[in-house]
Amino acid sequence: MEPREILDTMLGYLGFVAEIQEIEAENGRQLQVFTAESDILIGRDGEVLEDLQFLLNRILQAQDRNAPKVQVDVAHWRAMRDDRLRSRIRHIADTVRVSGRPVKLEPMNSYDRRIVHNTLKGDPDVMSFSPSDDARIKRITIQRRKH
Repeated sequence: MEPREILDTMLGYLGFVAEIQEIEAENGRQLQVFTAESDILIGRDGEVLEDLQFLLNRILQAQDRNAPKVQVDVAHWRAMRDDRLRSRIRHIADTVRVSGRPVKLEPMNSYDRRIVHNTLKGDPDVMSFSPSDDARIKRITIQRRKH
């Protein structure tokens, strides 16, 4: 079964009526879900959405161990959240640039950490780094670059 069919079946069992569009995104395949009950499907801080994406990818990998991961989004919620995170990181970087004091961010998952690092990658004055321990959720520090 294709990812779109699996997701449609999952949502049907959960009682959702939804339209699903498949999109080829820069980081792989994405399924965009549109439903009248998007708030319920997203959940608090995207928790339901994350769980849905996790289950879909587990099913796909059970069928084929080499199946590429699929990202699930509801009404572009994830894209808007990513944009808000980038904007917040740029603001924090400006504060670090002016004050010279490092800022330690809240713990983040790997997806969000990647957004932070990529947002600051080309900045000549400010850099970000994650601790080297094996914790799944790590705290990033933003600090001035040493010239």
